[in-house]
This record gives sequence, structure tokens and C-alpha cells, in this order.
Amino acid sequence: MSTNAVANTETQRRQLRRLATLVDVVYAIAIVRVFLLLPRPDEGGWRSLGELFLAEYFTFLLVFLAVVILAIYWLQTNLLLGSLRRSDGRHSTIVLFQIFFTLVMLYAIRVGIDLEAGPLTRAFESATVGMVGVMAFVGWQYAITDRRLLDDRLSDGEALRIRVVILAEPLTAAVTFGCAFIGPIAWELSWFSYPAIALVLRRTALLPERHRRP
Repeated sequence: MSTNAVANTETQRRQLRRLATLVDVVYAIAIVRVFLLLPRPDEGGWRSLGELFLAEYFTFLLVFLAVVILAIYWLQTNLLLGSLRRSDGRHSTIVLFQIFFTLVMLYAIRVGIDLEAGPLTRAFESATVGMVGVMAFVGWQYAITDRRLLDDRLSDGEALRIRVVILAEPLTAAVTFGCAFIGPIAWELSWFSYPAIALVLRRTALLPERHRRP
């Protein structure tokens, strides 16, 4: 390997480390920002904790769902970046788009809280969550193609199984997008379809391996 190639590889490794640090910072700030959307007891004139929860239950549920979604994406992104040996310009751009849609998701959540809730605000939130997942899938697909960025310790089979599993988030968002036009209760409950979708995808990802067993 030439000196230039070695230097370029080391640069791309540093780029991956900086990218992982940026992702950690953005998701940490995002979770803090979501908590700041909770209603303040001194602003609404509520006389008891029960009255506060009854009046603002939708906001509390929305914040809870947002924190769960952000935590899932944060852990997933750490898994994906941790499975790479380096990054390049295209991959970093895709991850930056993922971060961009994460920030847009925060805006969508704020819109859903501050404005009157309706089908369009709910669909906006679902669409932004879905785009975060789509960017994660696109980035992983780019990384595993010809093993251009993959860690040598990760097998092709493991890489393909991860590709299947990370579809759970955007598929869940697609389900919630449709339910956004049915009603608020249907939309809220549809987010809890994620465990079932993730389970089906994990089993689907294991099918090729099972078929190879004698």
C-alpha cells in the first residue's frame, strides 16, 4: 500500500470517529430538547398533578414516543457506525442528511404540540421519522456494497441481516403515516407496532441461515 493510500485510509478513519462524535452530540441534544417540550406546572394554572396529566396527556405521550424513537435511532446509528472501519465523503453526507431529518423531526414534534393536532401534523411527524430511517438504510447499503467501508470482522451475512433489521423503523413510520389520517388514537397506538415489525424482520433475516443448516 502506497504512502498516499495509507494516509487517505487514516484520514477516513478519523472522519468516522468525528462523525460518530457528531451523531452522539446531536442525539443527546435532541433528547434534551424533547424534554424541554413538556409543559411547565407554573404556566397552565393546574392545581394538581392529576389535572396536569389529564390536560396535557397528549403532550406527555408525544414526548415519551419521541424519546423512545430517538433512543432507538441513536443506538442503531452507534451500531452501524461501530461496524465500519472508515467513512468517506458520500457516506458522511448520507449520515449528515440523517442528522438533518432528525432535527426536522424535532421541529415536527414541536409543531404537533404547539399547533392544533390534526392529520397533517401527525403525518408530518411520521414522515420525518421515516426519513431518518430511510437515510440510515441508504447509508448502510452504501457501506456494505462491495464491503467498501465495512469492518473486516463483520461477515457478509451479518451485514445483510443488519440491513433487514434496520428497516423496522421506516416501516413502522409508514404504518403510522397511514394511521395519521384515521385518528389520533389509531396513530398513537400504531407506534407500538414497532416490536412486532422488528421481530418479523429479525426472523426474516435469519431464514437464509436456517435454510443452510443441514
